[in-house]
Amino acid sequence: MKICEVKEILNAEVLCGDDLLENEVSYAFGSDLMSDVLAFVKGKTLLLTGLTNQQVVRTAEMADLSAIVFVRGKKPGKDIVDLATEKEIALLLTRDTMYTASGKLYSNGLEGVSID
Repeated sequence: MKICEVKEILNAEVLCGDDLLENEVSYAFGSDLMSDVLAFVKGKTLLLTGLTNQQVVRTAEMADLSAIVFVRGKKPGKDIVDLATEKEIALLLTRDTMYTASGKLYSNGLEGVSID
């Protein structure tokens, strides 16, 4: 699924990465525990989170994630948006809860990360 499709499904606002919206994501993962992200997620994955600190972007960079969607209308500060821009990670913002956003994406064909 393209990030632009995620934007439409979640009625999301793009905070940065307009030029990355045609990139594909194969999976989604919802978590506020960055240790779980590092343990279970690898590339071409969209992260759904309510955390709005720099650690989220740093974790996404380490795990080679394509995009981050901030849920519950949580808006990160300019420093986080600037860092994501520098690291070429798309940031989106939705008013949906993590549960609702995950359900919408799953019902539209985006698979969750498999925990082996």
